[in-house]
Amino acid sequence: MMESVWPYLQSLQGLPAYALLFALLFGCGIGLPMNEDIVLLAAAALTLKGVMEPVPLMVVAWFGLVGGDALVFHWGHRYGTRLLRKPFLARIMTEARLESMQATMRRYGPAYIFVVRFMPGVRTALFLAAGSLKMPYRHLFVYDGAAALVELPLLVYGVRYVGGRWEEILDLIHRFQSVIVSAIVVLLLAVWLYRRNRPKETRS
Repeated sequence: MMESVWPYLQSLQGLPAYALLFALLFGCGIGLPMNEDIVLLAAAALTLKGVMEPVPLMVVAWFGLVGGDALVFHWGHRYGTRLLRKPFLARIMTEARLESMQATMRRYGPAYIFVVRFMPGVRTALFLAAGSLKMPYRHLFVYDGAAALVELPLLVYGVRYVGGRWEEILDLIHRFQSVIVSAIVVLLLAVWLYRRNRPKETRS
């Protein structure tokens, strides 16, 4: 799908380019069959050609990413498992898978939402699971928003740093994500174990 959108995106300039980028990233968040990392890398490459500027790109991308995630979170928050009765969603996620992801979110807590942003392929399902647990909306905006603030400069300025060789860093991005996810999961697990095993304070 990106192959058909890419030439059109290159032909745009200014506001229409940003609008299409927002629409693509928002769509990725709600299940559009397109890799949002590739969209971001492609958009960052266009800053080298003057089609978009880095800072406005990151602002628009932030709202597109978080907006799509927020809508999925809202669906989970409002409809819960009833969504799985819809044929489209039933094909994407089974009730057993949703329960498994809910268990993961319960185990690690709302801070796990930060980790989810760096997990391509399961983001939509995990945000749906988080919403179905009735987590406060502020948790989504704080943790997902913070993760996007980390991710976007890395992608945009990483592409600008390598210049015309931006496609070569796609594999590195996926490896980098794996390292980030592993480190954050270990950190969260360590904090969770510490808090669980910490002796309770006795009242005087």
